[in-house]
Amino acid sequence: MKNIATLILLIYSSITFSQIKGKVTDVKDHPISLASVYLENTITGTTTNNNGDYSLPIAKTGTYTIIFQMLGYKTVKKIIDVNSFPHTLNIILEEEEVTLDEVVVNSEENPANKIIRNAIANKAKNTDKFAKFTADFYSRGLFKVKDLPKKFLGQDIGDMGGGLDSTRSGIVYLSETVSKIAFQKRPKNFKEHIIASKVSGQDNGISFNQAEDVNFNFYENSFDLADVKVISPIANGAFGYYNYKLTGVFYDKNGKLINKIQLLPKRKNDRVFSGFIYIVEDDWAIYGADVIVTGTQISLPIVDTLHIKQNYNFSTNNKAWVPVTQTIDFKAGMFGFNFNGRFSAAYSNYNFTPNFTEQTFSNEILSFAEHATEKDSVYWKTIRPVALTSEEISDYKLKDSIKTIRTSEKYLDSIDGKNNKFKPLDILFGYTYEDSFNKWSLSTSSPIENLNFNTVQGWNSTIGIDYRKLLNKKGKRLSIGADVNYGFSEKKVRPTANFSYQWNNTTKPVLTMSGGVATPQFNEKQPISKFWNTISSVFFERNYLKNYEKTFAKVSFSQEVTNGIRMFSSLEFADRKPLFNTTDYVMFPKDDVSYTSNNPQEPSNFTTGFTPHHMWTFSLGTNINFGQKYLSYPNGKYNISSRKYPSLFIGYKKNFGSGNTEWNSDLVFSELRQKINLSNWGEFAYKAKGGLFLEQKDIPFIDYAHFNGNRLLIAPKSNYLDNFYMLPYYQLSTNDKFVELHGEYNFKGALLSKIPLLNKLNFHLVTSGKALFTPDNKPYSEFAVGLDNVGFGKWRLLRVDFARSTFNGKHENRVVLGIKL
Repeated sequence: MKNIATLILLIYSSITFSQIKGKVTDVKDHPISLASVYLENTITGTTTNNNGDYSLPIAKTGTYTIIFQMLGYKTVKKIIDVNSFPHTLNIILEEEEVTLDEVVVNSEENPANKIIRNAIANKAKNTDKFAKFTADFYSRGLFKVKDLPKKFLGQDIGDMGGGLDSTRSGIVYLSETVSKIAFQKRPKNFKEHIIASKVSGQDNGISFNQAEDVNFNFYENSFDLADVKVISPIANGAFGYYNYKLTGVFYDKNGKLINKIQLLPKRKNDRVFSGFIYIVEDDWAIYGADVIVTGTQISLPIVDTLHIKQNYNFSTNNKAWVPVTQTIDFKAGMFGFNFNGRFSAAYSNYNFTPNFTEQTFSNEILSFAEHATEKDSVYWKTIRPVALTSEEISDYKLKDSIKTIRTSEKYLDSIDGKNNKFKPLDILFGYTYEDSFNKWSLSTSSPIENLNFNTVQGWNSTIGIDYRKLLNKKGKRLSIGADVNYGFSEKKVRPTANFSYQWNNTTKPVLTMSGGVATPQFNEKQPISKFWNTISSVFFERNYLKNYEKTFAKVSFSQEVTNGIRMFSSLEFADRKPLFNTTDYVMFPKDDVSYTSNNPQEPSNFTTGFTPHHMWTFSLGTNINFGQKYLSYPNGKYNISSRKYPSLFIGYKKNFGSGNTEWNSDLVFSELRQKINLSNWGEFAYKAKGGLFLEQKDIPFIDYAHFNGNRLLIAPKSNYLDNFYMLPYYQLSTNDKFVELHGEYNFKGALLSKIPLLNKLNFHLVTSGKALFTPDNKPYSEFAVGLDNVGFGKWRLLRVDFARSTFNGKHENRVVLGIKL
């Protein structure tokens, strides 16, 4: 055992000390971060950390030529003799001397425009040189906060993992990822296999430093940044968005002439970059990029700026310029929170002739090696290509020691003991008892938050109790709950109970059982908000909510049967009864307005409703996400819907066992939906629904096909494709066939940003169209023009639409206000 221990120590020592290390600074002794450090004639090496420190692993002594390169600085080539390890080599980089002396200015064309045109024309040729490859990928994420408030909306924020100093400033997130990536240009494929992943202060070690998320390819016409397409400076249509200025040229270490071109956006709020792009003369390839985009430009108001810097090196193997380092710096702030951070990435060990087969790529685009999140500090020292800064080392040590304490049963029990203290007002505002160590909680809901009004129950509220238990880290969990609702005008209590069990986070099989007495809306999609119905009723005497009573028992089950296909099924027995108004309370009565009855078919009939009956309902459906990709994490599978293909839902619903065969029914229905990113022209989304009752009969009105109308001035949901703007709630409900269409085009600033003065507002023009086709009726249609991203500064919470409907030759106009967070 002693010999084995000695051998391990010797191996570890050789790995640790067989290296060339040092610091890279500028002439003012400021550290230069993310500088490339590599052996001559290779593109494999390391990069400096945020303090300018580097460590280049070398297997044996000898003579080496080391290259130090960083965008904006002169490349340094250093020949050294290494006789022992570790060998220290500190380097000072001077700023690149950019000159215009060698540029011949042609009065007929801006020289920068000519360079950009050549770069655009040679995009395919340059990217074909690395059309497929494998590489090692390393990423580090760092978030810092400054002067963090102690409370937000009355709630304690805490110490964010323990990394804050006395001014409540410091690191709140630090993570690292080492992975293997594979890329193919045609057909386009990408996958990543994570070898090691680490998050400071967390025991699961799963970072979100995913390689594809930071694959900012300037050769593409546009790429995703915060879920928004940003136009590349060398996009095919780039001249419609950028002006260019050649600010100078310089020569790289190989004698290649590099053009430094300034990017000047034509319009302030377009989704474009400012900054610089560097183009290699004759090759017309990207040498580097140093660009900035604002949060306003990418519709992310919380962000001030995103600063992206890319460095490319020349590969002698395939005569290609390939990315080797990338940094993404950001500043953000809102509600007193001020963040800044950096995601840094390094690519190495490129293989441009990989042996890809048909099995190389699949819908799985991310996977983890076994025990990837459980690597210790010794392993990380051997594999980490970029040295940690002293601040990062301290954060790991501090939070790892805190983690040991804060995950202990004693500590968690002490925290729970403090948080679980019951206060008298908790009866009104809700209470939660939590056992953090054993992963369970017991909560009661707030009767104040659940207070609402309708004309059947009057003022009513619900109080509930809910038990939740996490059974393992793979997603096995259960919840059990019960609610009691009481209507003060109706003077009636209605209890319900529910049970839910999920087996895992991979296929997510979920079993749900529920039962009791409830008052659902006639439309099972529940389109009318209880809150907005309360406002509409109490203040304006408009009671749009129509409900009935059912005593029910229901069981449901859903599961993903294969990637992209999820099945749903349910069986319910319900005893249904009509309900009638019991109150005409209104805060501000009006002589010309009065409540309608609770009968959606006969608003003036206050005495009779539908015939009480019971009904069995069986439903079966499948949701198909075509082209769905997924991420395989250690704790589960996470799906990513494709925007290239639509999603399709197909369903069948059978009502039976009512005792009256005329009331039984069979309905088949489907829904097709898709959101299409149109690059610099915004986003188009559509949803098409259709259904057919297999036999038209006089079935209960509850079982008709109902449509999500709206009679409020407030948009009922954030997803505008689910609702109409002003369709009366039950006017076109049908027991026959139907087709429902919704389409929306959000220009995302593509048009308004080109109009002087209006472009300063940064509003987004939205147009939409909706239609409903039912038998024995003329088509119902709506058209709307709206403004999204309405507000000022970072407060962009509003959307305003002017809508016009057409039905039976009549038109109605309405302004609808939407609120989003």
